[in-house]
Amino acid sequence: MNPVDLTLYLVTDSSYHTNESFLWTIEEACKGGVSLVQLREKSGGRDYLWTAFQVKEITDRYHIPLIIDDRVDVALACGAAGVHVGQSDIPVAFARKLMGPDKIVGATAKTVPQALEAYEQGADYLGVGAIYPTTTKVKTILTKVETLNEIADAAPIPLVAIGGLNAGNLDILKGARMDGIAVVSAIMKSKTPREAAEELCRLSLEL
Repeated sequence: MNPVDLTLYLVTDSSYHTNESFLWTIEEACKGGVSLVQLREKSGGRDYLWTAFQVKEITDRYHIPLIIDDRVDVALACGAAGVHVGQSDIPVAFARKLMGPDKIVGATAKTVPQALEAYEQGADYLGVGAIYPTTTKVKTILTKVETLNEIADAAPIPLVAIGGLNAGNLDILKGARMDGIAVVSAIMKSKTPREAAEELCRLSLEL
C-alpha cells in the first residue's frame, strides 16, 4: 500500500475561475497546507492534459502529490502521483494494473461492500461521502457518518470524508474514524484560499 497523507485533500473545480485564478488558487492552497491535490476536470483529453501539466508544476514545487480524477491516461501522461476512480469509472483493479504498484490509486466508496471491493482490488485509500449536499456537478448521494465509521472498521485502508465540507460544518465529523477531509468549494470559492487551507488543516487535525 502506498502511503498517502489525507489530512487536507483539495479537489479542484475550475468552473469558478479563469485559468490564471484557478492556478493561483491551487498554489495558495498548497502554501496553506493542503496535503493532496486532485485535479477533477470535465474538459476533453487535450485540455485536461494541458491543465494537468500546469497544476503538476505547482504541486511539485510544494512536494504535494497530484491525483488525477478518472483519467488514467492523463495521469500517466503527466506523471501524476496517482488516480482516483469513482463507481462509474473503470474498476480499481484495471486502474491499478495500468498505473502500476508504485502509484496511488484512490476509490470512491459509499457502502461497506464497495469499500471492501476497492480494497481487495488494490486501492490505497477511499473517498467516502457526500457528507453534506454539494454544489459540484457530481451526482450527490448523502452518506451518514455512521456509514463512514462502518466503512473505516471494515476496510483496512485510509479514508477521507468528502461532500460539502467547510470550516463551519466539520463538527459532525468529530470523533469519526477517518484520516482527513476533502474539500472543493471551501477553498476553490474562497477569496483567501491560503488562509482557508490553513484553517481547514488545523480543524482537520482536531477532529
